[in-house]
Amino acid sequence: MLPPGDGAHRRPWRPVRHRDAPLPRGRRRVPAPTPSAEGYRIVWVHPTAKAGRDAASRMARTEAGIAAIDALNLKLAGTRNRLKTRAAVEQAAAAALADPRSEKWVTATISDTTTTTYKQAGPGRPDAATNYREVLTIRYTVHADITLDRIAYDAASDACFPLITCDRDLTNADVLSAYRYQPNLERRHHLLTSVQDAAPILLHSPARIETLSCCQFLALLIAALIEREVRNNMTSAALDTIEPYPELRACKAPSTERILEIFSTVARHQLHRHGTPVQTFQPELTTQQLHVLSLLGLPPSAYTQPTKPTR
Repeated sequence: MLPPGDGAHRRPWRPVRHRDAPLPRGRRRVPAPTPSAEGYRIVWVHPTAKAGRDAASRMARTEAGIAAIDALNLKLAGTRNRLKTRAAVEQAAAAALADPRSEKWVTATISDTTTTTYKQAGPGRPDAATNYREVLTIRYTVHADITLDRIAYDAASDACFPLITCDRDLTNADVLSAYRYQPNLERRHHLLTSVQDAAPILLHSPARIETLSCCQFLALLIAALIEREVRNNMTSAALDTIEPYPELRACKAPSTERILEIFSTVARHQLHRHGTPVQTFQPELTTQQLHVLSLLGLPPSAYTQPTKPTR
C-alpha cells in the first residue's frame, strides 16, 4: 500500500515542527484519506533523510546483483565450466540473486549459443577416406536486466511508514512525537524483564500481586532517578562522556545497570577473634568509582564509613 502522497490519492506532505519535542529536519507527515480496517486513524510519515538511505541501499543491492551475474558469466565462459545444462545455469543464476530484494530489482535472462565442430570418428592419421562426426557445443550466457518499473514503484514509497492511533485529539506532530518517545518506554520494559528479572509468578492473593508490582515499580523509579542524576550532573559539569565500561571506554548515557556494576566488587572485611570483631578493613575506591559517586551526589563515606571495633 502506497502512502497518500505518492499513490492515486495525492495529498501534499507537510513538514513537522514540534515546539515541545523537536524533531529531525526533513520529516514530513500527511493524514491518510481512509482509516485502518479497525477504524483507527492513520498518519503517514516521510523522513527525507531516510529516503536517501533507502535509495542508496536499493542501488547498492542492484549493483551487487549485477556483479553476481557478471561473475557467473565469467565462470560460464571459462575452460573449466561444469554448468553444462540450462537447468544448472538457472539454478546458479537463482543462487547469484539469493537476496530477495536484489532478485526483485534485477532479473536474469539466459541465452545459449551453439558451436559446431567436427572430430575424427576413429583412430589413425586422417586421409581422404577419414570419417568425421559432428560435435555440438552449447555455451550459456546470463544477462542481467534491471526492472525499472519495479524500482520506480518502490522509490515512490521510500522511507514512508504509517502510524496508527486511536487518539483523535492529538495533532499529526503529536502522534509522531509520541512514537519517538516509545524507546524510553521500551528501555524501562527491558530493565523490568532483564535487569530486575521480573517473570510470571502464581500469587493467590491480590494484595501480594499489588505488593510485588509496587516493589517492581519502585525499583524502576529508583533506576530512572539514578540515571537522571548522573546524566544531569554530567551536563552541569560539561561532560560529554564518562568511562563506566571496562578498558575505560566512553559512554554518553550511562545506564543504571552499568553504574551498579561498577560497585559490585566493593566489599568491607572484618577480622574476628572468638566471635568478636577486632578490625574492619574499609574498601579502597577506585578513581572511576569516586567519579561516579560524585556524579550521584554521594560522599565516598557511603562506602568507606569507619566503624569502631568492639573489644
